[in-house]
Amino acid sequence: QFHYFFSLCRKPADLHNLAPGTHPPFLTFNGEVKTDVNKIEEFLEETLAPPKYPKLAAKHRESNTAGIDIFSKFSAYIKNTKQQDNAALERGLVKALKKLDDYLRTPLPEEIDADSTEEEKVSKRKFLDGDDLTLADCNLLPKLHVVKIVAKKYRNFEFPTEMTGLWRYLKNAYARDEFTNTCAADKEIEQAYADVAKRLSKS
Repeated sequence: QFHYFFSLCRKPADLHNLAPGTHPPFLTFNGEVKTDVNKIEEFLEETLAPPKYPKLAAKHRESNTAGIDIFSKFSAYIKNTKQQDNAALERGLVKALKKLDDYLRTPLPEEIDADSTEEEKVSKRKFLDGDDLTLADCNLLPKLHVVKIVAKKYRNFEFPTEMTGLWRYLKNAYARDEFTNTCAADKEIEQAYADVAKRLSKS
């Protein structure tokens, strides 16, 4: 028996019986409850995807966790009201972005030619796990897009130009209809954060 509930305004009457104390999204399968979005996606890929469909799961474990700290660092940065804390919080965000940039610049094992005497120094892949979009990208790219738009609007902060891996990644994402057609307009994102992004004050 399979149930998958997304975020709902009105919870169905049997929600409590299916997974007491659990809020959507969650998945139940044969009595087992999964609440972590990434675990749900992996389960759907491994268990329910028809064989003829391409797998969206990342091959490399590190791709699933790349950029994992960025959104939390961004949230602390954008919600901060104290001018004296702004620089430190911005450094925290930059550090998280640099960690992602390093991952994107580092060649994956399959990018290194075993027969070549010259080691590949910089990755040329389009996305986190290779040249194809995976679930790792589906999780990270929307957040990265929000960070880019909101930080520029409310903190005049832009991703450093020297983070060439990060900018290559974004360029490749914006070239894909699957991504651009599902992104909210910049103005909508800015409006959504109008009450979240706090003004800085000296006191």
